Amino acid sequence: MVRQKIEIKKIDNLTARQVAFSKRRRGLFKKAQELSTLCDAEIALIVFSATGKLYEYATSSMTHLIRKHDMVSEKWTKPGQGNLHFQLENYDHVTIAKELVERTKELKNIMGEELEELCMNDLMKLEKQVESGLSRVEKVMNEKIIKEINRFKFTNVEHVEKNSTQQGGGEEANDISDIALRLW
Repeated sequence: MVRQKIEIKKIDNLTARQVAFSKRRRGLFKKAQELSTLCDAEIALIVFSATGKLYEYATSSMTHLIRKHDMVSEKWTKPGQGNLHFQLENYDHVTIAKELVERTKELKNIMGEELEELCMNDLMKLEKQVESGLSRVEKVMNEKIIKEINRFKFTNVEHVEKNSTQQGGGEEANDISDIALRLW
């Protein structure tokens, strides 16, 4: 059976329009994903429905692709700017290098280094970050200590019971177990 060709015009029936939108949107996103996979292309799709709902698809970070688009658009308006591929790679490297410098600075601040250049608000934020991190470390450490104590209690009770049964104490064994449990 051959599909009949439909006339491309606005669908008057609201329900039919919503169904067509949903099916065609999924098909469009599927085709974008296939194009990306087959051709190793970076793709970003932004679709707004008639009700204003946002649907998006991106092969990598949407913000990264939008920045890349903005940079390319800006370069197209300025003739004679050189190799576009090289400029895009250079832009990525510069962006990553800036982020690395920023993260290194944050790490040094957390380690208590290079604090002189921070303003009072930044110092207060840093103090809250360090206190929050320290409380998480203390919580985990306390949980591990409690587990270790419980493990030692259990093995100690086992050893006390084992020793008392080997000595044939009977009643004495129970008394020793009770004493061991009370000690802990």
